Amino acid sequence: MKNLKHIDKLIYIVNALVATMLLLSYVLPYFPPKTFALLSVLSLGVPFLILINVVFFIYWLIKLKKQLIMSFVVLTIGYFTLGSFYKFSSSDLEPEKTDLSVMNYNVRLFNLYEWIPEKGVENKMVDFIKSKSPDVISMQEYHPHKNIDLSFFKYKFEKLSGKKVKYGQAIFSQYPIINSGSVEFPNTSNNAIFADIVKGKDTLRIYNVHLQSLRIDANVEKLKQEDSEWILKRVEQTFKMQQEQTEIFLKHKASSPYKMIICGDFNNSAFSYVYKEVKGELKDAFKMAGNGFGRTYDFKFFPIRIDFILAESSFEFTDFKAFDNKYSDHFPILATFKLHP
Repeated sequence: MKNLKHIDKLIYIVNALVATMLLLSYVLPYFPPKTFALLSVLSLGVPFLILINVVFFIYWLIKLKKQLIMSFVVLTIGYFTLGSFYKFSSSDLEPEKTDLSVMNYNVRLFNLYEWIPEKGVENKMVDFIKSKSPDVISMQEYHPHKNIDLSFFKYKFEKLSGKKVKYGQAIFSQYPIINSGSVEFPNTSNNAIFADIVKGKDTLRIYNVHLQSLRIDANVEKLKQEDSEWILKRVEQTFKMQQEQTEIFLKHKASSPYKMIICGDFNNSAFSYVYKEVKGELKDAFKMAGNGFGRTYDFKFFPIRIDFILAESSFEFTDFKAFDNKYSDHFPILATFKLHP
């Protein structure tokens, strides 16, 4: 610090603050939000904190200053504890040899209220789904829109609520659904559903999990207009609800007699407590076979991944893609697998 100019000393202080916040975020997934609800908000900002620390590292590297060590150490710790939030392409995968393809998509009521000021968005979404031809699709915020036709899927299970407008979660499948049901969460329209599908000699359980939303507009200009105290209270309440919902889901998950794939919109990041708990010993399709940032939510300033496809180790991941089509506030994701006994 002694040999630094005044401006560099100030930059280093900010660097130390951001590095400390990132370091703190690494341990928060191991603490229930009911204990540290407000601190848990850091889980949503981890991608931003990582990017800022990378910028600081590059800054000190260019200046050939030893201060680069701090961000380098913190980033390295994060890589080995939580994994990278950027994935380089895996060239050894063979996406053409697959037994099962699964898509997850929060369809935002198929643009029922015209959040996207464009005609025929719902039909474009269906055309996109048809073009990718997933064997199974898990949808959150599903609405049986009068203009959509998903009859190219042979089987479906949907769980809807609402009086004037029906909406909820749905699973569509090309393979027979022999059992299905809903895992209800208290005091919310969010829930988890499941469908047991039969493919050849295998019976597989597909979960569709939709955890509580923050219900905060991600538009930065609108965020500036919101009262900060109100936002913090909303975050605290939502994270506590997510923990409760996760605990309910995990009890149901533990009773599953079949190999499972868990899809869903967790409304939280891969650096969160709820992600860690739901994932357990399962594998994350993005981490196993994805590339890039795997961004699944349309946030302007940094990539956020809050939608997931998880599966047991008996499924061999062959490919994973997140598609950048703006028909919803979420992006569809698609994973392909080989099945092993």
